[in-house]
Amino acid sequence: MRLLLKDNLPFTEVILNYRGVEIKIPDVLIDTGSASAILAAHLVAEAGIKPEMTDILYTIRGVGGTEAVFSRQVDSLQVGSSTVTDFEIEIGGMDYGFEINGILGMDYMLRAGMIIDLNAISLEFPLRP
Repeated sequence: MRLLLKDNLPFTEVILNYRGVEIKIPDVLIDTGSASAILAAHLVAEAGIKPEMTDILYTIRGVGGTEAVFSRQVDSLQVGSSTVTDFEIEIGGMDYGFEINGILGMDYMLRAGMIIDLNAISLEFPLRP
């Protein structure tokens, strides 16, 4: 699957499935420096993911600063030919000063067995035993 480079950063599209609703989310950054996946609140709201009174807010920190997020388990998250089921994502504002709808972190990459081929500017998902 081909990656899209924006300002020399690798982006892809993900497909989120939550309670039978499927949405495509473009402009998701591939980030090996991020432990977990985070998606923009205004986009996942289209699938019915909204903060609830019982949600616990967490503060995450990174190069872009700090952000309050809540988490939700989704039915699946798909990148190209790879689908990871029963996957927990974090949801936040994603206000980092440039167009970004999410970050695909190491949690997804490890479960999917993702290979990032920078020579070909692509992602590969070999079949896992």
